[in-house]
Amino acid sequence: MNTVHVVLPGDIDDRATPSGGNHYDRQLCHGLAAAGWSVREIAVRGAWPRAGTAQRRDLGGALAALPDGELVLLDGLVANGVPGVVIPEAGRLRIVVLLHSLLGDETGLVPAEAVTLDSRERETLTAAGAVITTSGWSGRRVVEHHGLPAGKVHVAPPGVDPAPLAPGGDGATGLLCVASVCPRKGHDVLVQALSTLADLPWELDCVGSFGRANGYADRLRRMARAYGIDDRVRLNGPRTGDDLAATYASADLLVLASRAETYGMVVTEALARGIPVLTTAVDGLPEALGRSPDGEVPGTLVPPDDPAALAHALRGWLTEPQVRGRWREAARARRTTLDNWDNTVRKVSDVLHREMAE
Repeated sequence: MNTVHVVLPGDIDDRATPSGGNHYDRQLCHGLAAAGWSVREIAVRGAWPRAGTAQRRDLGGALAALPDGELVLLDGLVANGVPGVVIPEAGRLRIVVLLHSLLGDETGLVPAEAVTLDSRERETLTAAGAVITTSGWSGRRVVEHHGLPAGKVHVAPPGVDPAPLAPGGDGATGLLCVASVCPRKGHDVLVQALSTLADLPWELDCVGSFGRANGYADRLRRMARAYGIDDRVRLNGPRTGDDLAATYASADLLVLASRAETYGMVVTEALARGIPVLTTAVDGLPEALGRSPDGEVPGTLVPPDDPAALAHALRGWLTEPQVRGRWREAARARRTTLDNWDNTVRKVSDVLHREMAE
């Protein structure tokens, strides 16, 4: 049995801070084990990618303890900010980095910090034997931006679990946003857009962890209050499992106003339930949204940071039954084309086997 050591953020199973990256990592570990791999998890706590001295020492000690030639799959959030820890081990271990997003692309970074994180990430990825990204967009981006050989970068998009069709509410007014409450996800743009639609019936449920962005959540509440829509915009915090499934089941439309998104797992999670999606045309989101077998878009894409365009699309959804019917029909058709997690695991497993054979 082949063994892979998987280095993960220490909060991977923290229900208070669920994330797409953590969900991907957990599905991957379960899937690799089911596929015959001996999966040995190494969870390292720390404020990655800006971990302190003690956390970097813990990671370095965990890697140093592994015998020569062992295969190690490192979550990029952990690995890419600490080349000084990873690179000394790259000569004796078979290192593969799983890249969920590029560190320097994070929204809200001051320029100097973005440059530092970008440089550290480039060093780490250059030293790795292989890099796995979670969308075609991010695969192309890492090759172009970091100058990596194309043959070193592999793509394994997230799968999605089968789910029943969502019954929804009244078919129109139940709006849902599933995203961490942080500037990158554009909740402020969504609240601003909805403020111009106060004449129409709608309710917005926002589901997602606040993390270190409590100030941003407070700002959103103040915005909604100032616009007079605070009774219709609910910041519910994180939900997982049955609670999250019930939230999806009651939704009519998923709305995601992200400023950046490597892929957008919540998009395919909504589509798996036949829920149409209104989102931004950035990065990997068009890839996640996709098209139905007939070529129809199961929702629509709008420019980022454009509340007027978002409001226009929402008004069309709320007031035009033919728009709702077209989007819903395309979403239910797109549902049949979504990949499952077995395909994701197979693609990652192929990369790992290739590294074992090198």
